[in-house]
Amino acid sequence: MRHGLLYLFILSLACLSPVPGPAPLAAAPADYLLDKERSSVSFTYRFGDAPSRGSMPVEAARIRLDPRNIANSSVSVTLRADRAEAGFFLTNRIIRGSGVLDARAHPLIRFESTRILGTLSDAVVEGNVTIRGVTRPMTLNARLFRPKGSDPGDLSRLSIRLTGAFNRRDFGADGYSALVGDEIGLRIVVRLERSE
Repeated sequence: MRHGLLYLFILSLACLSPVPGPAPLAAAPADYLLDKERSSVSFTYRFGDAPSRGSMPVEAARIRLDPRNIANSSVSVTLRADRAEAGFFLTNRIIRGSGVLDARAHPLIRFESTRILGTLSDAVVEGNVTIRGVTRPMTLNARLFRPKGSDPGDLSRLSIRLTGAFNRRDFGADGYSALVGDEIGLRIVVRLERSE
C-alpha cells in the first residue's frame, strides 16, 4: 500500500514541470485557491527502529504569489492534526493522543510565512508553525510546479512542494519517546488554482 501511494506521488510529480526562474513580465501578483482533494501532507518518523510514514489532510491554504518578486509572496497552510494517520490503529492513537499531537485539544497545525527567499523554482520559506498551541520558527524548502505541457507563462494552475523537518520535543510533543523518534520530516504538496 505504501509503495503504491509513493508511486502515485512520483507519477503525479512527473506530470508537472518546474516553474522557470524569472517570470514573464506580464505576470502580476495573484492569490491562489486550494484544491483540498488533490493536496496532501506526508510525514516521516521512527517507530522503534523502523522508519515510518504518516499523513494528514490539508485543511486550508492561502498563497499569494508575486512572480516578479518572490519576496512579496506569502504562504499560509493549515493541517488537520486530528485526522493524522500513522499506518495502523495503535500508532494513530499514539500520534493523535495527548502525549504527541494532543489533537483533541489542538486539532489544527498552522504555518505562516514571514519571509521568502530564492526563486519560483527553488525557494526557502521562513515562518512560524504552531503545533499543540506552541509556536516556533520553521524553515521549509519550496518548489513550484505547473502542469507539464502548459505554457511557461501560464501560472493559473500550480503545485507547491514544501519540505522540512522539526523536533517534536520543541512543541511539547514528547510522549512515547521510547517508541517514537524526535525528528519529524514533512512533505506538503499543495495544488492551487489562481483566484479570478
